[in-house]
Amino acid sequence: MRALLWVVGVVGGALILLGLLLEAVRWLVIIGLIALVAVIVLAFVKGRQSVHSRR
Repeated sequence: MRALLWVVGVVGGALILLGLLLEAVRWLVIIGLIALVAVIVLAFVKGRQSVHSRR
């Protein structure tokens, strides 16, 4: 009975950690996408500024 409780406890803890890890990975992907969009927008703006300054 005690072994069964240990197994259930370990499996439950592993599932909780896995859920937190997947949540963190999802947030990292979202943050990465936001950063990528920001870099593209900044590059576009800097490119437009350099074109206007050459005229």
